Amino acid sequence: MENKFDIITIGDSTIDTFIKIHDATVECDINHEDCKICISYGDKIPVDSIGHEVAGNAANVAVGCAVMGLKTAIYTNLGVDQAGSLIKKVFEESGVSTEFVKVHQNKESNLSVVLTFQGERTIFVYHQPWSYSLPQLSNSSWIYLTSMAESFTNSNITDEICHYLDKSHAKLAFAPGTYQLKADVKLYPKILERSELLIVNLEEAKKILNIKEAVEAKTLLAKLLLLGPKTIIITDGAEGSYATDGQRNLRIGIFPTQLVEKTGAGDAYSSGLLTALILGYPLETAMVWGTINASKVIGRIGPQKGLLRKNELENYLKAASNLVATPF
Repeated sequence: MENKFDIITIGDSTIDTFIKIHDATVECDINHEDCKICISYGDKIPVDSIGHEVAGNAANVAVGCAVMGLKTAIYTNLGVDQAGSLIKKVFEESGVSTEFVKVHQNKESNLSVVLTFQGERTIFVYHQPWSYSLPQLSNSSWIYLTSMAESFTNSNITDEICHYLDKSHAKLAFAPGTYQLKADVKLYPKILERSELLIVNLEEAKKILNIKEAVEAKTLLAKLLLLGPKTIIITDGAEGSYATDGQRNLRIGIFPTQLVEKTGAGDAYSSGLLTALILGYPLETAMVWGTINASKVIGRIGPQKGLLRKNELENYLKAASNLVATPF
């Protein structure tokens, strides 16, 4: 029987308020690794712009895949408020099914504030402590599990997801969020062992493995494979991204673009990568799709405005013949 959906994303959604500032400084330690943004304490800070966007890792990937033409749904939790109504409206307008969206009385939807300064972003995140319970999901080719509130540790959501995966034979892509990393994803071996794909950035990879010193990407890939996932993706900002399927290691650079703001780059990479894989393309091609999609998102403010349709991405492929994933 044909699956109803190509992909269902699972995780929190939010409204991000983007504040672009210029009156600030960046202070770093001697190694230029631990950096802090500094603004005048107790002062009124002029800003260049303020805007509001629907966001959240699960939301961004759901919209990104839907824009690419995939049959997409999302399980997320919303409050009965203006923010929740806007989030749901954006899903519907983007072609994301909302049949698994749970709306909670007497709850407020998630809100975040994003400070943008010199192309980098600092995010103040608020996750409502939702009570997670997996709905009766339809069959889907893939599940994309990502950021949830800290309250996920008090639920049976991970066991429920594992049961669904075992029953439906869907493939799992796991991109752990802040609180999942804080809880230590190694404590959830059933999720890791069922993951077809683990997607993290370089710092998240080191956090999972409890590595503080500099280490080669090849080492991180190998160590993450030992946790159970079949394929590992590590993104590394301007350095590009790395992948392994246990048989080969792949590396790809970036697609040149003018950096405006980085929010949603990783999610855009994930949606491009997953779309290519779902359509039957090999991993090295999927990395190209993810890279190009991410490059267009960081050229706009917000995580969804730059997301490419499939035909748009294919046009960029023609101009990116030198962008290839190579063994290393």
